[in-house]
Amino acid sequence: MAVSPIQPVENVIEFAVTQIDSRKIFLGISNYGYDFVLPYVPGESKAASISTVQANELAVRTGSTIQYDEKAQAPFFRYFENGTQHEVWFEDARSLQARLQLLKQYNLRGALYWNLNRPNPQNLVVINSLINLQPFNLF
Repeated sequence: MAVSPIQPVENVIEFAVTQIDSRKIFLGISNYGYDFVLPYVPGESKAASISTVQANELAVRTGSTIQYDEKAQAPFFRYFENGTQHEVWFEDARSLQARLQLLKQYNLRGALYWNLNRPNPQNLVVINSLINLQPFNLF
């Protein structure tokens, strides 16, 4: 499944704003994906964590078509390697934009981007065009 499907994310925000002033809430934005070996068995299977750039490179290398799940608001693709089927879910500019819209919709303080150690140029363009970046010290 998607790293952070939009509806569960929104459900958490909807609950959080009933408990905390929305201007104190930061939305976590993921910057990675998972490469699942199929069939996936919850609690038994493990998925490899990959960067968004690695996900795109893997799709190109395997000749896979990247699809977009409108319900989850997230991209994914499937491929075979050594006779084993894989399904990769990750974040891209479209999924990021969908999540950033929640900042305005719920009047949140801002967003925290996890993880900057995995460069993702397309997402940085989206972030720069939609929000005013400001440094923030959590401590």
